[in-house]
Amino acid sequence: MRLSSQSLKRLRRRVLVEGRRLLAGLLASLMILPAQFAVSAAQASSRIKDIAGFEGVRENQLVGYGLVVGLNGTGDDLKKKAVFTRESLIGMLDRLGVNARSTDLETKNVAAVMVTANLPPFARQGSGIDVTVSSLGDATSLQGGTLLVTPMVGADGEIYAVAQGQVTTGGFSAQGQAESIVKGVPTSGRISEGGIVEREVPFDLAALHDIKIALRNPDFTTAQRIADAINGAMGPGSAKPLDSGTVQLNLGMHVGDPAAAITSIEQLPVDPDTPARVVIDETTGVIVIGDNVRISKVAIAQGNLTIRVTETPQVSQPSPFSNTGVTTTVPRTNIDVNQDQNRKLEVLKPGVTLEELVAGLNSLGIGPRDMISILQSIKVAGALQADIVVQ
Repeated sequence: MRLSSQSLKRLRRRVLVEGRRLLAGLLASLMILPAQFAVSAAQASSRIKDIAGFEGVRENQLVGYGLVVGLNGTGDDLKKKAVFTRESLIGMLDRLGVNARSTDLETKNVAAVMVTANLPPFARQGSGIDVTVSSLGDATSLQGGTLLVTPMVGADGEIYAVAQGQVTTGGFSAQGQAESIVKGVPTSGRISEGGIVEREVPFDLAALHDIKIALRNPDFTTAQRIADAINGAMGPGSAKPLDSGTVQLNLGMHVGDPAAAITSIEQLPVDPDTPARVVIDETTGVIVIGDNVRISKVAIAQGNLTIRVTETPQVSQPSPFSNTGVTTTVPRTNIDVNQDQNRKLEVLKPGVTLEELVAGLNSLGIGPRDMISILQSIKVAGALQADIVVQ
């Protein structure tokens, strides 16, 4: 059976259309794959602003001493324990024109507190900051209290802010004749926007010709990667690492407008390098193992020895109608020793990854406490290629 010329033309057109569709789909797939790899690589990186800070752009700590009033009988004991609260109250009343030195103050509605806050960078006069209020005496709760005007000073002794306002506590306490309950910490609270900035920290960012970038986790590799990223974005010679924790940035054409340079630099992605480290908290039994931790070939065996001592005292009574017998308590002690005999040696291969290390330690069937001893023993044996930090 022969096809006509028109049928052949239609068939050729259909083949060309289908071929073009397949080619377009293939090209689209090839374009999507690099984009997916780029997205995954970007997700593995961190911005410079998340791993480092800029010179001069930091907070300053403030502290002050004040009084909280309006407490519902939960304040300091002015007569016996908190003498400093009594003297502070008398001094405050004297400044307000009230003579209270000849009176016997026995109020329980006042508490001496320490007021702390962090002054943000470039905070201007009149801006508000959050403050934290903590009891200094024997007050049982600051709930419902009001902080009176408290000057807050910096490390140089100058007053930078003044705090006042209603104290908000995250806990409470209640007490009856036979029972009491305490939730959270009622002797500490916060005042949102309770501090007003009165003095600015002098710092002229626009006058700088170069800025130092301080790494939060000092590392030579990470410092070099940050310098390479900046040089790739701003040109060669724009940045250089000074040490493991500092990168010097030359503003160059951005002199006089460092904010624009910082804005563009802090968004650059950098893959930070992490040291091989094992962090152990013996108090809580928490173990954190870094990704670069490696172990040389080693065999591990772990066994448990349990000694249980049980005291079961018994009462010995005399015979009925006995005139000479005395009821006594006879001690009964039972000692049980259990040593696990089913533990075998487990071999960890050299150069294992973090997943293989965790799987190998879990195969021993041990808990976090025993794992801490095993990791320390592996380090002593010289097979753990990492630093152990015990907290």
